[in-house]
Amino acid sequence: MVRRRSLAKLRKEVEPVDQQTFARFLAEWHGVSAPTHGADALVETLTVLAGSALVASTLETDILPMRVRGYRSTLLDDLCTSGEVVWVGAGSLGGNDGRIRLFFADQLAAFLPAFEQLDTPVGGVHDQIRAALGERGACFWGQLRSAVRGATDTELLAALWDLVWAGEVTNDSLTPLRAVLHGARSGKSARSLPAASSARRQAARLVRPRHVRGGSSGRVGPPAAQGRWSLVSQLVERPSSATEALHAIAMQLLERHGVLTREAVLAEHVRGGFAGVYGVLKALEERGTVRRGYFVDGLGAAQFAVPGAVDRLRACKEIDSTLSVEVLAATDPAQPYGATLDWPATTGRPSRSAGAVVLIGGGEALAWYDVRSHHLVTFAASLEPHNCSAIVDALGTLVKDGRAKNIEVRKINGAGVHDATPETMQVAALLEQHRFARGYRGLVLRD
Repeated sequence: MVRRRSLAKLRKEVEPVDQQTFARFLAEWHGVSAPTHGADALVETLTVLAGSALVASTLETDILPMRVRGYRSTLLDDLCTSGEVVWVGAGSLGGNDGRIRLFFADQLAAFLPAFEQLDTPVGGVHDQIRAALGERGACFWGQLRSAVRGATDTELLAALWDLVWAGEVTNDSLTPLRAVLHGARSGKSARSLPAASSARRQAARLVRPRHVRGGSSGRVGPPAAQGRWSLVSQLVERPSSATEALHAIAMQLLERHGVLTREAVLAEHVRGGFAGVYGVLKALEERGTVRRGYFVDGLGAAQFAVPGAVDRLRACKEIDSTLSVEVLAATDPAQPYGATLDWPATTGRPSRSAGAVVLIGGGEALAWYDVRSHHLVTFAASLEPHNCSAIVDALGTLVKDGRAKNIEVRKINGAGVHDATPETMQVAALLEQHRFARGYRGLVLRD
């Protein structure tokens, strides 16, 4: 009884902060507000991100560079090729992108059972790949090529990447993943190739190995097949029990979010949802490992936090809300809108989609921009003159940092930029006052 009264008193001690303060806290918790440098900084970052389903195309352009100052791909390569870090597919996003989870090797057994199961690819080629890797262990492309019968290179590559995105097969390097992201396709779009000879030639180029001498092409393989392939299950020494997995993932979610809410758990696609980890969180509270309270206003009552996070959350109330605008990938775990927090009111339709970024100033969502479709979604705060200038400057950093070739707005809140609707005209006029010029297709940001 005394213990329960003490817990109840602790829950009431913390006055809830507003949601903008929570957004500032999350950026600070992830190190986005003050990125650090070097290999140790990357390890620290991966400790927080471990197990999160990250959009592969944003990993080395948005997510890691925002946290690790001077990030280089060789830093992550060293961890992967040494066997310290393993990447596992978590679902495809079209023909040349998908989600992946990064784990430290000793976390695989504990974390993998905690996530929702993906659909299992079915087919004869898939079964032959599973059998070859199961019997031989890690294999290079040439070994897979000789073990799989009755399939073209294109069909084999497509089946291989089906298994990768399903989380069944991984590689000891990120090289093939980068090849897929940069256009050496996984073969997914080549399963039902048109009969036209030009299509056949294009498909052949996608799987044709580069810089290969003589008859070694079968051994080296296409760019999207480089490195050694393994069954993920072979990397797990001892499978964890359901209880062990739930405890491990609950601790990791606390590590990632600092203040863990029901909404955040649901966005992580944990098996069993919030109810699955609630019992673990409640037990951790009773032990004094975490605190439960109403820390963030407007979110569910069941909120849990590690003690240090509560102090840092409260400290974020004192941060100047006029801090510089941060440009985060819409799918970044440090970007709470559309997951833990609702999007601000808008006539547009922002989403946590690959290729989109969210501009956040002082914890407030100022705008959403899709680099691929050139679509800008504005919120009420976007129309304030000082915020509009900050938004334009922040969009300009996408080009300076190499995250976009140029900034062009062709749609505003779902409508064409040249539409004569009052809202579109108002936003377009503001953009033209801040370094945007009208072009043939839309508004283009000038240097």
